[in-house]
Amino acid sequence: MKAMIILNPSSGKEKATEYAEKIEETLREKYDDIDIRRTEKEGDAAAFATEACIALYDAVIAMGGDGTINEAINGVAEQAHRPALGIIPLGTVNDFARALNIPLDPHEAISILDEQNLQSVDIGKINKHYFANVIAVGAIAEASYSVSPELKTRLGSLAYFMEGAKSFLSGEAIDICVEHENGRWEGHTFLVIAALTNSVGGFEALAPEASVNDGKLHAFIIKKMSVPKIAALIPSLLKGELKESEEVEYIRTSFLKVTSEKQHVVNIDGEEGEPLPFNARVLPGHLDVFVPFKNEKKLSRN
Repeated sequence: MKAMIILNPSSGKEKATEYAEKIEETLREKYDDIDIRRTEKEGDAAAFATEACIALYDAVIAMGGDGTINEAINGVAEQAHRPALGIIPLGTVNDFARALNIPLDPHEAISILDEQNLQSVDIGKINKHYFANVIAVGAIAEASYSVSPELKTRLGSLAYFMEGAKSFLSGEAIDICVEHENGRWEGHTFLVIAALTNSVGGFEALAPEASVNDGKLHAFIIKKMSVPKIAALIPSLLKGELKESEEVEYIRTSFLKVTSEKQHVVNIDGEEGEPLPFNARVLPGHLDVFVPFKNEKKLSRN
C-alpha cells in the first residue's frame, strides 16, 4: 500500500509541514510507503497527483486551500487508475471539505484518514479542466480575483462577500446564453453560478438539496435587478430559498453550455479560470474521497 501527501507549505498559517508529519504518523500503520511532496509553484499539485496515478498509489492526501484541492483533482481526474483522495482543508473557504462534512480543524480532518471510510463523489469537467465544487460567471465572480491574501486571512469568506456586494451595487450585468438539458435561457444577468454541492463561498445553504453524488449541476441565474430587490434576495440566500425568488432562474442539469458575445472569465472553484464560452458536464461518482462517519466502501488491501 502506497500513499502520497501533497502539501502547500504556505497554507494553514505555514503549519502544513507540521500537519504532514501528523498525517504520516496516522497513515504509518496502514501504508507501507508514504511520500511527501511539497508544492513550489502553480501546477505542482496536479503534476504530483498525476504521478501518483501512474505509479498506482492507493491514496493521495491533499493539504491546502480550495486551489490546491482543485489541482489535485485535476491531476487524478479521468486517469486509468485513480487513488482514493484525502482532503486536509487549510484554506480560507474550504467549500469541498464543508460539503463532505470534513472538519475544518486540520487535526480532526487528519483523524478521518485513520477510519479509511470512502464516499464516491461527483466532479465537474469544464472544457479541458475539472472542478470539485463550483463554476461562476459575472462581475461578482470576477470581483473575487481582487481580494488580497491579507484580506482573505483576516476576514475569511466574508472578504469575497464584500467584493461581491460592491459588484451588485455597481449595477454591472452581462448578456449571456445558457443551454442545459431542459432548454436554454438568454438575457441580462448579474451572476451565473453552478454548484455540484451545497457549499459555495462558505455559504452552506445556496443549494441545500444538492448532494455530492446526485449527478447534477445546480445552476442559479441571478437576473439584473434594482438595489432594493438585491437586498431582498439576501434572506433567501441565507435560508436556502434562493431558487424560489422571481429574480432567479434555477436549473438542475447534468451539463451546461454558456456563451456570450463579450469576453468574461469563468471562476473555477474560487480561482480565475478561462474565458467564455464553456461546456461543462458532471462526471458522476468519479472520485473516492475519505469522509467521516461513512461506511459506504472500505479501501481494499489487495
